[in-house]
Amino acid sequence: QVQLVESGGGLVQPGGPLRLSCVASGIIFSINDMGWYRQAPGKQRELVARITMIGSTYYPDSVKGRFTISRDNAKNTVYLQMNSLKPEDTAVYYCNTKNYGMDYWGKGTLVTVSS
Repeated sequence: QVQLVESGGGLVQPGGPLRLSCVASGIIFSINDMGWYRQAPGKQRELVARITMIGSTYYPDSVKGRFTISRDNAKNTVYLQMNSLKPEDTAVYYCNTKNYGMDYWGKGTLVTVSS
């Protein structure tokens, strides 16, 4: 059974940093591409970072230069380091992977950027 468990969300001031973690189980983590998505109230879920099994990364322009995705295969964990956070980054952040053609999601962790 595939499980993705996110942690690390919380309240942070504008300009501050936050690091999210996602622990995966039920998959061969080292050969899976991993992604972070977010969904703000009233908006569609959007991709914010992706990392392939060989470590190649992708970011949309909205977070490029501020967010960094990384992975630790020994710990079955993918991270999202978020710097210079803005109020518009407020959202529930979800971990995602695809296994045998099926999409799997964690339950999400809430990030609130506010003073």
